[in-house]
Amino acid sequence: MHLRTPRITALSDAALSAEQREALKPASYPGTPPLNIFRTLAHAPDALTAFLSWGTYILRNNALPPREREIVILRTGYLCRSGYEWTQHVRISLRGGMKEEEIAALKTGAEAAIWSPADAALIRACDDLHPKQFISEPVWAALKTHFSEKQCMDVVFTAGQYTQVSMMLNTFGVQLDEGQTLDPDLDERA
Repeated sequence: MHLRTPRITALSDAALSAEQREALKPASYPGTPPLNIFRTLAHAPDALTAFLSWGTYILRNNALPPREREIVILRTGYLCRSGYEWTQHVRISLRGGMKEEEIAALKTGAEAAIWSPADAALIRACDDLHPKQFISEPVWAALKTHFSEKQCMDVVFTAGQYTQVSMMLNTFGVQLDEGQTLDPDLDERA
């Protein structure tokens, strides 16, 4: 997390226009207020609508199994230094069956002893994509050993989506939602 205060404020219910309220509906669940990311993106309701559509593909229709998808999301969020993204997806990953030691090992990377060859290939793909926006031949070959062509495509789609999400969160200064705690390893605030 880079900013102590938002550059773009998450909209309160009272501040929402009818168009913004409509755009937020798919991100709203009974008894739970929309997350700060969505309340912030509601400043651009058309963008929020498009964002939620692609995000649904990434989170629900992706060919990667949920655990492997979360490895890609968390590693990408960590590399992008996105405290908000990391915080949200640690909760999702734990609910999905990842172990705390696996989540901690994502900070170390593919060299952590805990990873299977398939997991290490996912992490290395993220590590390639982050600085180069390209997966090297050896890492692509390792991915193809463990994953279908469609799943390999979804690795790139997922890392790309969460790089974009991290850019928005970091730049707009989206703050953690109520009751959440920032991982001190991702506290970049001055």
